[in-house]
Amino acid sequence: MNNQLTDSEADFEEERDDAVISRALRVSLVAIVVLAIAGGGIAFLLSRPTPAPPIRQSELAAVEIREAPTISPPVVNFTDITGASGISFVHNNGARGDKLLPETMGGGCAFFDFDNDGDQDLLLVNSKDWPWDEPSNRSSTSVLYRNDDGEFVDVTKDSGLDVARYAMGAAVGDYDNDGLVDVFITTVGRNLLLRNLGDAKFADVTDLAGVAGDADQWSTSAGWFDYDNDGDLDLFVCNYVKWSREYDQGQGFQLVGGGRAYGRPQNFEGTFPYLYRNEGEGKFVDVSADSGIQVRNDSTGVPRSKSLGVAFCDFDGNGFLDVVVSNDTVQNVLLSNDGKGHFVDIGMLSGIAFDSTGNARGAMGIDVTPIRNRNALAVAIGNFSNEMTALYVTKPGRMQFYDEAVTSGLGPSTRSLLTFGLFYFDYDLDGRDDLFCANGHLEDEINRVQASQHYEQPPQIFWNAGADQATEFIPTTAAQVGSDLIKPIVGRGASYADIDNDGDLDVLITTTGRQPRLLRNDQTLDHHWLRIRLVGDGVDCNRDAIGAWVEVHAGDQVQRKQVMPTRSYLSQVELPLTFGLSDVGVVSQIHVTWPDGVEQTVENPDIDRLHVIERTGNPADSMPSASVLE
Repeated sequence: MNNQLTDSEADFEEERDDAVISRALRVSLVAIVVLAIAGGGIAFLLSRPTPAPPIRQSELAAVEIREAPTISPPVVNFTDITGASGISFVHNNGARGDKLLPETMGGGCAFFDFDNDGDQDLLLVNSKDWPWDEPSNRSSTSVLYRNDDGEFVDVTKDSGLDVARYAMGAAVGDYDNDGLVDVFITTVGRNLLLRNLGDAKFADVTDLAGVAGDADQWSTSAGWFDYDNDGDLDLFVCNYVKWSREYDQGQGFQLVGGGRAYGRPQNFEGTFPYLYRNEGEGKFVDVSADSGIQVRNDSTGVPRSKSLGVAFCDFDGNGFLDVVVSNDTVQNVLLSNDGKGHFVDIGMLSGIAFDSTGNARGAMGIDVTPIRNRNALAVAIGNFSNEMTALYVTKPGRMQFYDEAVTSGLGPSTRSLLTFGLFYFDYDLDGRDDLFCANGHLEDEINRVQASQHYEQPPQIFWNAGADQATEFIPTTAAQVGSDLIKPIVGRGASYADIDNDGDLDVLITTTGRQPRLLRNDQTLDHHWLRIRLVGDGVDCNRDAIGAWVEVHAGDQVQRKQVMPTRSYLSQVELPLTFGLSDVGVVSQIHVTWPDGVEQTVENPDIDRLHVIERTGNPADSMPSASVLE
């Protein structure tokens, strides 16, 4: 059998093999494509994102919209009586064009009854020409005015207060318990303690007392308080920044667009305050270092505070006065008094150190009062322009503060102004404490570089509408308080007193380098009132009763106030307390808690009168007023 293929057979076999191979290739390609598609599908299924859950409609929370106030402040006119009352004082800040920082920070004032005749006299604190400048014809001493039935008479000459210092502020208090109110004056340099001798005479006892401080310090606000409850007044003194002429001028502070500017506190080192313990017999001991009031920067260990304002209050209810200090561009300080002679700064823990965003502000004046029917304590602090005035609120007996400036209505109306002195007072005698703010910029040329800012700025009164209103603090207008009050001024210190013994509170605003402004309260609302002055025994309680609490029970309301002249900025208010009663015609009780804890009650006191209440030794005693003044 022949196994050889013919040519045609060979060609046929070759074609058949090619067809098989071609068919195999097509099958393989199809398989590959199928596998690729399958693999891609599997990969897609494995890698695709989890599908979003089905959309569900959520119920939106209700949005609270602040309603405009439904009530308006009453009409209470304040009348400028500065010149008519006999006040001709003009503050001398020493400014000659060098623009040194102290020139724009003074000066203070104090209302106090230095002659014990029952009306409130006035001290206006002055600075002076700088020693390296040629003397000018400007005044160079502080001025003491005696109040004679609402007229003020200059009794400075030969009083002992007619000494030239670059002074800043004042603190008044009867430190030796002799029944006469003494004067402490803070300065750029050594401070002054002037003992009241009577007959409008004061003696310089600074060195004997040991309270001068260091010659290179710059002291600002100060206050008398009995921090150890031993019956005599101790002294707390704020110091601002480490300042010298050479350092200030060497910084080369400039305005935008050229020209010398006043310096920024950020460029100066911080300082420590002073705490002087009263040892009796006219002598004090500096306990600043041992008492815990010297707060240092946690990172550098250098003094942290740049203090401008101070207030005292027993926030935690342990029977001892705590100290709250407003600091410029660094955190505020709350010094908690443990009752054993030692303080601890809890400003950061308590929430009072910073604003709500955790930033320090340019803090100046300060005050504290019970608000909301005694259910809260409110610390108000005036701050720099573009920084709202703070309203730190806490429950009595607690040390946790929340800034309620915005929610209370206070904040938005204060943002554009620069606030120095401020204080609470019931200007319309309706039983609720209102808030006064003295405003004014540091830089006299500020409008050239910031169109929204002015050197002179209008003072403000915020009327307390009550906690049940949508807006608690309502700004007043010229139609409600008079054009004299809101006339722009370079405001610094601020104080109040009933200068004419008519039951309502009058206002004084100081300026830097200019005249002060005395504003008489001319309210005609027919609201009732009660004024109370406490007199301590000078043994267990200081004679001024500083630190005592007074409660007035009238109708279904109970008002509570503390005897505390230290407030505002560089200034002191009068000692007597004023309680507005609105249209309530009967007071059932006055309840006094003296600084040493002794309690005393006066039943059914007459209204529309000043009552002088003296401390008795028996806590169970109930006594009528020692004197009543029409």
